[in-house]
This record gives sequence, structure tokens and C-alpha cells, in this order.
Amino acid sequence: MPHPPRSLLLGPLRPTAFRTPRGRKAVYLPSFTLTLIRTPHLPPTMASFLVPLSFNKLDLKDYLYHVYNIPVLSVRSFVQQQRVRQDKPGAKLPRPRRWYRARSIKKMTVEMGKVDGMGGGAFVWPKEEKDLEAWDKKAWDSAQEAQEVENAKFGADAAKLPPMDRKSMAEQAKALLEGKLIWRPSWRDYGRPREVETDMNISGG
Repeated sequence: MPHPPRSLLLGPLRPTAFRTPRGRKAVYLPSFTLTLIRTPHLPPTMASFLVPLSFNKLDLKDYLYHVYNIPVLSVRSFVQQQRVRQDKPGAKLPRPRRWYRARSIKKMTVEMGKVDGMGGGAFVWPKEEKDLEAWDKKAWDSAQEAQEVENAKFGADAAKLPPMDRKSMAEQAKALLEGKLIWRPSWRDYGRPREVETDMNISGG
């Protein structure tokens, strides 16, 4: 018995025959947090997110489609390992030689398609603020620098670091050599020592 032609078995090829399945699970109180990252180096049709480690590509595609009605053409994801540091973050006094590695973070970059009924899938970030005085930027930077200095004191190579007052000592030595400062000893001569305690007659006689 002759076999039927292959075209009769498969049928005509339709571009819309293969579509990525979308999730149908209803989630009313999500237990995850997605963070949109500012990425000026990416085109407006792409966006990057910080997602939980348990998140997969289909989860993000479903989330963007059902919440924002944004179809996603492709998703790229990678897990970024954090650096090793001493003690856990937030410790008031970092304990030396107590190594700790923070949990890895997962990033996903999506390529957005045209939004249904809106005519485009581009997103442009608003202009970045230059003046951060309203958020007390100077105090934040000072606190960060102080924390880095304290962490360096308990680091693995803390013994190899120069002393903290090395710069000020070099400036004082330079001023002395140039004659801008006059060296004076820090002690004073108070003369011959005197006896403070004296014999007292406590017999009452």
C-alpha cells in the first residue's frame, strides 16, 4: 500500500501555529518583588529587572503580559554571584575572619513587543536627577566612606595597609623641613620632684 504524501500528513505551515504558552494561574497576592533597573545603555524596547532566584522566564513573560499588557519577544537571564566579605551585612562591628557571601542576585532582560491597542512597546526612562541634596546625599556618602574605612581595618590584608595617620605625618614632616613649623617637645620640666604625702601624727598626743 503506498504511503500518503508528506504534505497531507503535516498540512500547510502556519506562522501562528506555534505560540508560547501563557500561564493561567490566578495570583492575587504575589509574594515576590520585581525591581526595574535603570539601563541607559539599552534601547527603549528592552528593559532589565531584578527578580527572585526562583523566577523563570515564563513567569516574567506572564507577569508583564497580564499586569501591563506588554508582550515579550525574548528573555535573557543570568545569576550574578556576590563578593565575599567579612561578617554579615548590617553588623555594627564586623568580626574579622568571619567570611560571608551574600545571596546571589538574578537579572532578566526582556525585549518588549508592540503593546496591544497602544501602538508601541518602547519605554524611556525619565530624566535622572542631578541635584540629590533633597535626599541628603552628602551624609550618605560620608557614612559609606566611614563604613569602608572600618571594614578595611578588619580585612584580610589589614596588616599590609599603611597606618591611617601616614598622610598627616608626612605633611607635618614636610612642614618642619620647610621651616613652616617649629618642633617643640611635648613634655615639660617641672623641676625636682616633690613629696606629696607627708607623715601625719594620728596618735592624738
